[in-house]
Amino acid sequence: MNILLVGDDSMIVDAMIDKFNKDDHRIYWLTGRKEKGTSRKRVFEKYLFLYTDGNMKDIIESASPDVILFMGAYDTNFDWRYNGQAEALRYTTSMVNLLSAYSMYGRGRFIYLSSQDVYDSSFANDIPETTPVSPRGFKAPAVSQGEGLCSNYREIQGADTVILRLDNIYNIPRKGQEAGSPCFELCREALRTGRISANSRKKFSMLYLNDAIELIYKVVISDRTAQSCYHISSMEEIDELWLAELIKEKMGAGVTVVDHSSGESRRRVLDGRRYEDEFGQKIFNHYEEGVQKVVQYMKRYSDEFIKDGERGGDLSGRFKHNARVIFKSAIPFIESLVCFIVFFWLDGHTVGSQYFGKLDFFLLYVLLFSIVHGQQQAIFSALLAAIGYWFRQSYDRSGYEVLLDYSTYVWMAQLFIVGMAVGYMRDHLRHVTDDKDEEIRYLYEKIEGIAEINDSNVRIKQNFETQLVNQRDSLGKIYEITSRLEKYAPEEVLFYAAQMLGQLMDSKDVAIYLVANESYARLFSSTSPDARKMGNSIKYDAMGDMYDELRAGRVYVNKEMNDKFPLVASAVYAEGKMQLILMLWGIPWQRMTLAETNRLTIIGTLIQNATVRASRYLENLKNQRYVEGTNVMTKEAFSQLVYAFFEAKKKELTECALLEIQTENQSFEQASAILGDNIRTSDYMGVLKDGKLYVLLSNTDAENAEMVRERFAHSGYESLLREAVV
Repeated sequence: MNILLVGDDSMIVDAMIDKFNKDDHRIYWLTGRKEKGTSRKRVFEKYLFLYTDGNMKDIIESASPDVILFMGAYDTNFDWRYNGQAEALRYTTSMVNLLSAYSMYGRGRFIYLSSQDVYDSSFANDIPETTPVSPRGFKAPAVSQGEGLCSNYREIQGADTVILRLDNIYNIPRKGQEAGSPCFELCREALRTGRISANSRKKFSMLYLNDAIELIYKVVISDRTAQSCYHISSMEEIDELWLAELIKEKMGAGVTVVDHSSGESRRRVLDGRRYEDEFGQKIFNHYEEGVQKVVQYMKRYSDEFIKDGERGGDLSGRFKHNARVIFKSAIPFIESLVCFIVFFWLDGHTVGSQYFGKLDFFLLYVLLFSIVHGQQQAIFSALLAAIGYWFRQSYDRSGYEVLLDYSTYVWMAQLFIVGMAVGYMRDHLRHVTDDKDEEIRYLYEKIEGIAEINDSNVRIKQNFETQLVNQRDSLGKIYEITSRLEKYAPEEVLFYAAQMLGQLMDSKDVAIYLVANESYARLFSSTSPDARKMGNSIKYDAMGDMYDELRAGRVYVNKEMNDKFPLVASAVYAEGKMQLILMLWGIPWQRMTLAETNRLTIIGTLIQNATVRASRYLENLKNQRYVEGTNVMTKEAFSQLVYAFFEAKKKELTECALLEIQTENQSFEQASAILGDNIRTSDYMGVLKDGKLYVLLSNTDAENAEMVRERFAHSGYESLLREAVV
């Protein structure tokens, strides 16, 4: 199955990709943004286009999806925190463009993910799908409007759109990212402040992400859905205070719960019984397990979800957090102080040394920290070195004299100049290195992207190699399919020729008319009610341009889009005479090209022998294999014909009716002579194995057969309608 995921990178998209990949579905991904973003090797093709792109129809046709799954309320392309009004407009525009492209695509199912936010009121009972929505703000009305668009396309255009409302999805969040679920908000409050304010009057239900994915997947793979909207919910009610106590229990000491229960009771729990009755439902992650996973992860990586100074919890927890921040910042200064003591000692113990007496250990100390830590530590180490130098010089003379000595300031100046110059060079080199590392990371990402593209190209190449012979444009494939007509009996060929023509031309509406004479043709087989709308009999020589094109041996293309004529038609000739007329509807305008007409010509030529042979055989049945002295077909010939018609009827390739004639004691010769005046030339009379006389009415349903029975009754013959071959 081809799945087109529509939505930016998020945890729900990741989970969807994992699920579909495990079940061997082919995944296409429309990100809704032009930036490359995250690579996904498990995605067959990735489309970097905005939802409002004018080529959306081409994108969908390129993926040829069986299911389009739009993240909707969970699409991270839309940031509702700041300019909600602009985002609402962009969201609605995107929905209209996506649904319009899907409607023109004309196949598959469109699944739209909505949320419980479309209901803002309080409900005493679980909320069924039939409850009118009551959105507020910017996001909820936009999401609700998306639901309305899906419903309109389903009702007006017959599109297979399905709305799935998800109830408070929660999951282990990504590091440093917002999750938006009640569980995440309360956990973050506990980490930041060490306390959780909860209101027991707020009641809701939550659904763990993995369970939601499993429930969505059942709708994706189902052949059909009885309803257009389903609520996906755990239906396990929980209030905010209970959830806070559960988080406190899983988080451990240092967290307190403050009961701020006030105001009116607000209960909002989606009723998922409609979904449960149709698809079945089992929840694997209940609140105990799900909340524990979220709490443990957020507690372990708490620094990713809180800022410095926001640490909550007990006194020891806050102290440890603050101490860790301070210590991390103080490490370079501690190193500088420790090393200063070492170098100060070395400077004092090497005075007068033959080998080390000329070394300036304070300068070496400043150079060392300038090289290692840059300008900031260069200044700090230079200050310490200046203090050490002054203290060392004070051994031999007073500190006042040292301060008045200009050589002290010359030495300090060179110390600061050298230290800051080296520190600047070190910082500059670090920036250059960081830029280089960033460029390397970027190039590695490009390499990964190229590798992903290469993998995709290899898969596409292999896919094309596999389809080279089997594609519908391949002469080998066309011949392979048309040659199957040879295996059918003459009575069956024309029925299956219509089905085969529809398969090769990718059209659901195909009709084959059998030419009766130079003016009229009668419908023999068709693949849909739309293909039969021209009637059971047509005067083809009065069809203007269509007749002129067919008579000239060309393919007729309905360029004026006249709904009275087929979109494409072709004729099959034998010995210079028109034998069959092939008509097709339901072909998109963009496919009405020279390539399509050429393909129809080739297909008509390849099936010519089998179809012409079949049409001649049926005509010969009119003149041969009759009961002697009558126009009644023999048991063998009529049985084969009836079987072929009824098999085609089961496959909806034609309409037919079988009437049993009550001849009583009259002979077949007498009955057939009278009844022959009341049937068409395309109808047949014959005898079956029970020895009774029957009339096979071609292209006639049960309702129209009643009119024939009335004519027979006026002629003195009662008849019975048989539903199956006797």
